[in-house]
Amino acid sequence: MDRFACDVLVVGGGGAGLRAVIAVAETHPKLRVAVISKVYPMRSHTVSAEGGAAAVIKAGDSLDAHAYDTISGGDWLSDQDAVEAFVREAPEEMLRLEHWGCPWSREPDGHIAVRPFGGMKIERTWFAADKTGFHMLHTLFQTTLKYDAIERYDEWFVTKLLVDAGRCQGVVATELATGKIQVITAKAVILCTGGCGKVFPFTTNANIKNGDGMALAYRAGAPLKDMEFVQYHPTGLPFTGILITEAARAEGGWLLNKDGYRFLQDYDLGKPEPKPVLRSMELGPRDRLSQAFVKEQEKGRTLEGPYGHYVHLDLRHLGARVIDTKLPFVRELCLKYQNIDPVKEMIPVRPVVHYMMGGVSTDIHGATPLPGLYAAGEAACVSINGANRLGSNSLTECLVFGARAGEAAAAFAAAQREPGPSVLAQADDEGRRLEEKFRRKTGGHERIATLRAEMHETMEESAGIYRTGATLEKAAEKLQSLQERFGDLALADHSYTFNTELTAALELSYMLDVAEAIVHSALRRRESRGSHQRTDFPARDDAEFLAHSLAYRGADGRPRVEYLPVTITRWPPGKRVYGR
Repeated sequence: MDRFACDVLVVGGGGAGLRAVIAVAETHPKLRVAVISKVYPMRSHTVSAEGGAAAVIKAGDSLDAHAYDTISGGDWLSDQDAVEAFVREAPEEMLRLEHWGCPWSREPDGHIAVRPFGGMKIERTWFAADKTGFHMLHTLFQTTLKYDAIERYDEWFVTKLLVDAGRCQGVVATELATGKIQVITAKAVILCTGGCGKVFPFTTNANIKNGDGMALAYRAGAPLKDMEFVQYHPTGLPFTGILITEAARAEGGWLLNKDGYRFLQDYDLGKPEPKPVLRSMELGPRDRLSQAFVKEQEKGRTLEGPYGHYVHLDLRHLGARVIDTKLPFVRELCLKYQNIDPVKEMIPVRPVVHYMMGGVSTDIHGATPLPGLYAAGEAACVSINGANRLGSNSLTECLVFGARAGEAAAAFAAAQREPGPSVLAQADDEGRRLEEKFRRKTGGHERIATLRAEMHETMEESAGIYRTGATLEKAAEKLQSLQERFGDLALADHSYTFNTELTAALELSYMLDVAEAIVHSALRRRESRGSHQRTDFPARDDAEFLAHSLAYRGADGRPRVEYLPVTITRWPPGKRVYGR
């Protein structure tokens, strides 16, 4: 086992991770900083973000308006001190990215172009056509190249956080190309590994998003916060789950049921008007739109195809020029994956799992309760998103809290001693575990695909758009059974070079841990708020549940759920609306 050492180690090479590593290099240039990623950084999931990133820039907008939209959209579960910091620093981060070379779309007079986005009253979403994440990630990656202090470990997969003397002091990882088990010691570790959408069967998320960082922190003793809040995006392609960006509706797309009727006008989407206005109703909050789809399905007003029920997204009235200028990637996706042209045909869409409001619990600086461990991006829960994230806040969150976590971790690392020899003993133990329980294991009767499929079915049935206590209790029992059956896993591939079966087995173990945290947190929250809708407790209950759930891994391996008060600064809980 080889040993590598650095002062700050960032796990994950997406938007939050690259912004964090740049922050370390900028603020503490003498520190050794590294980024480890299981894929080449430009293949991180940030690259697939399409619609845009929110920040106040337009005349008539304000930081308070952005904060209020975020807090109200999050159904008052957002920590307001974090939201205020977020909206204040968002424009600075976006302008910084502009100076680094991000090609934001512009108005004819040269000003930054902004578009409307779901749940926001004012146009404040910056965009680069509909490939915003692609251009942001390119910009961040090329910026990292100018810092000699930044080392990269591409295509390394982290299997354990090393914790000694009460603080995180590094990781154990496998080098995918060789199969070698490696140890990287560090004075501080930042988890920027993204979400866990692959816990569900239909998701916009890439195959790499398995909750790796969440599970690593959970196993190391850090709590997972607000894991019951799972966002469904209302417009995914029925078979693949590929996202059709909210920007398609921001530019004027319509959602139509099987009768060609714009059904959202029949639902309460949170607008102050007594009835949603036709011009903007498709830009209601994502949770409300997904819930409306379910109601349409129950009324028999959806269409049904080989991959389930769907409705239509109609862009035809926008015309080829608007689509090719502002939504070129949408047209490309539809042509490649559905064999339809949105200029001439309607797009079949259905709600699909898109984003986790929950994640590793952090403070406003990205610090977890475990000293030396930090988190940012979708892997973390700071929490600005509360019970429902507004579209286009997530990319900016990666920048703001990636930078904050990087600065805080660097300051922490600068005051620490080098990790001691007991950390290496832990690494040796992890190496033996990987060899004995996976690489050299013989026998076993369970298959990865079987356990994963049963997990998917369980999560879709119990923790989807609508939930009940009975289905969640059944799911908790099922997931415990799957955890036990995982111990009887059969592995056929014992090679070392790019052993994808080993990687899939480790990812499944992470997903099972995260799935349990989601289900147990949802079972304990006996109310409906944002994306968490309990049909047996349909009302929001501020008296009992204006609080964050914290899921700790218990001594028996099962989640233990506690609660933490929400931070309220200036906006007391009220009726949830978007816009005022």
